[in-house]
Amino acid sequence: MSVPHEAKPRTTAVVLAGGTGQRVGLSIPKQLLKIAGKAVIEHTLSIFEQADSIDDVMVLMAPGFVPDVEKIIAKAGFTKVSRVIEGGATRNETTERAIAALGEGLAEGEDRNVLFHDAVRPLLSQRVIQDCVDALERYQAVDVAIPSADTIIVTRTHGEDGEFITDVPDRSRLRRGQTPQAFKLSTVRRAYEVAAGDPNFQATDDCSVVLKYLPDVPIYVVAGDEYNMKVTQPVDVFIADKLFQLASTAAPRQADEAAYRELLSGRTLVVFGGSYGIGADIAKLAGEYGAKVYALGRSTTGTHVENPEHVDDALSRAYAESGRVDYVINTAGVLRIGKLAETDNATIQEALNVNYLAPVQIARASYKYLAETQGQLLLYTSSSYTRGRAEYSLYSSTKAAMVNLTQALADEWAADGIRVNCVNPERTATPMRTKAFGQEPDGSLLSSEAVARTSLDVLLSELTGHVIDVRQQDPTREASEDASGFEQALASVLDRQNDV
Repeated sequence: MSVPHEAKPRTTAVVLAGGTGQRVGLSIPKQLLKIAGKAVIEHTLSIFEQADSIDDVMVLMAPGFVPDVEKIIAKAGFTKVSRVIEGGATRNETTERAIAALGEGLAEGEDRNVLFHDAVRPLLSQRVIQDCVDALERYQAVDVAIPSADTIIVTRTHGEDGEFITDVPDRSRLRRGQTPQAFKLSTVRRAYEVAAGDPNFQATDDCSVVLKYLPDVPIYVVAGDEYNMKVTQPVDVFIADKLFQLASTAAPRQADEAAYRELLSGRTLVVFGGSYGIGADIAKLAGEYGAKVYALGRSTTGTHVENPEHVDDALSRAYAESGRVDYVINTAGVLRIGKLAETDNATIQEALNVNYLAPVQIARASYKYLAETQGQLLLYTSSSYTRGRAEYSLYSSTKAAMVNLTQALADEWAADGIRVNCVNPERTATPMRTKAFGQEPDGSLLSSEAVARTSLDVLLSELTGHVIDVRQQDPTREASEDASGFEQALASVLDRQNDV
C-alpha cells in the first residue's frame, strides 16, 4: 500500500517595512527611498516575486504609507503580494500583527513556512532564500548570519568618564545576524504567546524571541552574504546604489528561433551606429526575424548622430514609413586615447558630441515614438565605466555617463511604459577597436555577433534601468553561473580593471 505524498506547506515571505528614515535623515520611511531608480522596497519585493520557493508575500508597512506601497506594487505588477497592512509601533508588535494575519483561514493543524525579511535589505540573493526554505524541512527556526570581520568589544560606561572595555569575545564564534529569519508559523506564534506573559518582553528580532522563550527549539544558521546589507545609515544608501549600478543582469533568452520571429515581426528598429560592428549585426539579426530595420551610420546613410537634425529626420522617416518605432538603439561612439593635457579642443569636442550629447539627443527625440509603442531605448557603455584609467579620461567618463543616463531615464519614463537599458560588452572585435589597438590575438575578444544577440534579448525583455554585461564564457564563469548577481558583479569589477 502506497503512502500518500504529504504536500509541502505554503511559504510566505513577510517583508517588514515599519521603520522610518530618521537615521538616514529622511522625512519618509527609508524603504521608500529610491536606489538605482526604484524604491528600496520595490527591489526587495522583486526578489521574492522571482523566488520559486515563495508562494506569496505580505508587507507590513509604516503607518500612513500603505497606499504608497500599494501603488508601487500595482505599477510593478507584482502578483505574489497578497496583503499590505500597517505595522505596529515596535518590531515586536509588527511581527505579532503578521502572525495574526498569517493565521487567518488556516485549517486546524495546518502550518506554513514564514520568512521575515527587512524591507531595507534589497540585495538578498535567491540562494539565501532557497537555503532558508530548505532548512525549514528539517528545523522549526532558521537564522541567517555571516562571520564578523571586526573585533567585537563589550563596554561599560563609567559616569562622565565615558566607555571602557570589559571584555573581548572570541571573534571566531561571533556572527552578524541578517534576515530573512525563517520559522514554522506554529513555532514563532508559540514563542510570542509565551513572551506575552513576560512584562519585560522586548526584542529587536524574532530568533531571539524563540531562543529565549522556546529554549528547546534549535535555531539553525544559514550562511548569509556580505552584500545582504541593511540600508540604515546615509553611507549605506551610497553603497547600495553603487552595488546596484555595478551588478550585472542577465537578459532572458527566447525559447527558440520561432519566438524571436513572433516577437520581432512587424516591429520597427532604428539603429544609430548601424553601419558596421555591433549596430550592423543587430540590424542584420532583427531583419532576419522579420523586423523593419533602419540602420543608420555616417558611412552608409550619411547620418551624423551628433547632429540633432539628422537624428530627428531618421526617426520621423522611420515612423512615417512604418507607422511605429518600437526600439531605438545607439551603438555609435568614438574611442580617443591620450593624455588629456595633450588633447586638442577638437578631439575633446568630438568625444563629448558623439559619446555623450548624441545619446542625449537620441533619447529626447525618441521619447514621443517610444511612448506610443511602450518601446525601449538601448544604450551602450564600456567595461571602463567603473574605473577611470590614465589616457582614457574622455572615453571612460562619457561611458560612465551612459549608465547614469540609463538609470535616470528608466525612472523618468517608467510611467510612460518606456524601458531603458544599457549593454556593457567586454573587449569586442569591432572596427573601432581595431582602429585604436590594431590586430589583437584570435580568441581574445568578444564577437560583435554575440553582443548583438544579447542586445536582442534585452530588447525583448521586460528589463528596465539595468546594465547588462556581455562577457566571454570561460570555465570559471560557467562554474559560477548559479552565483548571485552581486557575487558576479564583484568578480566582474575585478575583471574590468584590465578591460577597455
